[in-house]
Amino acid sequence: MTPAELEVADLCVELIRVDSSNYGDGSGPGERAAAEVVMARLAEVGIEATYLESAPGRGNVITRVEGTDPSLPALLVHGHLDVVPANAADWTVDPFSGEVRDGYIWGRGAVDMKDMDAMMLAVLRQLTRDGRRPRRDLVFAWLADEEAGGTFGAKYLTKHHPGLFEGVTEAISEVGGYSLEVAPSLRLYLIETAQKGLAWMKLVADGTAGHGSMLNSDNAVTEVAKAVARIGSHDWPLAYTPTVRRFLVEIADAYGLPFDEDDPSVLLDRLGPLVRFVGATLRHTANPTQLDAGYKSNVIPGQASAVIDGRFLPGFEDDFFKTIDSLIGPKVRREFVHHDIALETTFDGALVESMIAALKAEDPAARAIPYCMSGGTDNKTFFADLDIRGFGFVPLRLPAGMDFASMFHGVDERVPVDALQFGVRVLERLLLDY
Repeated sequence: MTPAELEVADLCVELIRVDSSNYGDGSGPGERAAAEVVMARLAEVGIEATYLESAPGRGNVITRVEGTDPSLPALLVHGHLDVVPANAADWTVDPFSGEVRDGYIWGRGAVDMKDMDAMMLAVLRQLTRDGRRPRRDLVFAWLADEEAGGTFGAKYLTKHHPGLFEGVTEAISEVGGYSLEVAPSLRLYLIETAQKGLAWMKLVADGTAGHGSMLNSDNAVTEVAKAVARIGSHDWPLAYTPTVRRFLVEIADAYGLPFDEDDPSVLLDRLGPLVRFVGATLRHTANPTQLDAGYKSNVIPGQASAVIDGRFLPGFEDDFFKTIDSLIGPKVRREFVHHDIALETTFDGALVESMIAALKAEDPAARAIPYCMSGGTDNKTFFADLDIRGFGFVPLRLPAGMDFASMFHGVDERVPVDALQFGVRVLERLLLDY
């Protein structure tokens, strides 16, 4: 076992033990302490890195490894250092203990995504100690604020320091590269090539304020409630993007089942808990998440509002908003809380071929397939603005039946130690051979 394989678990534990919870309102501890761990571990092997704070405590770490062939475009390898909050009372272990139990590392960030942060560190430290250089420049970035939109991380860096990404044309990061075991002789590795667009929308209705005991035909609460009910109960039709269609064709082939475009439920059932990752990529979604109205039980307020979390498919944005506006009704207006593009790239090219080769070298039963992610990452949000083609690729060979989907932002988040070691081997092959 290489030094990188031996140390990746310890690096992951060390990062988990740093509470870098991102509450989204600036009240969290920030990423500086986690960034300092990264800087220290890089400095131990003589790697110089750039530390940039976009605001007090919001730390980002970037370093570039020079390749042997300057004619090749550079590759960005990035992870985020922040995590979503965790309520310790809900967990079996302290979520910031980094406890190792039964072959798993437990803790907030074990999957999202201090596992990849540690793998990046372990591989880069190994390459540096061995004096090995990749063919192309590699830009490693450990970023702030991904869990709250990337304002203090990817957005800040791409806007104020775009030169750090000079020559970069492609990137790898979360959420992809993990395995789904079909049989002992076949494991599918899902590589993310598409992400749904994001539309957090505020619905606002203005009405006539008055006493709660009186007749009122211009009630803002009523209008917002009707709009929310229509949107929340709307049955969005199936719509297949190229990525989702190919994913389902591959799933059908792997399980020896037909692909019924009118009813793909038989195929989705075979995915088990992973259906939570991909089930929502067959259609738009719009879920009511917040309501706000009034200040006293006997006062009809003059305004009421609600927030809708909308996610639209790549290539179908106009269709999504046309439907939303028809459901809102004439007395409610729509405002954006946050709006972000949908993105889709093809499953081809030298980087994809190198990912497939690296997986098969470490797992002969591997078959890589593309999939669409229902959420979004820094790959889409800001790096796409620099024309960087992004893929979700955190290579993990998972035990059969592991409920991997529940690990993201879930209680008792954990990752197998041997999956991290597998990931280090795959990542090292990819970065050296591509």
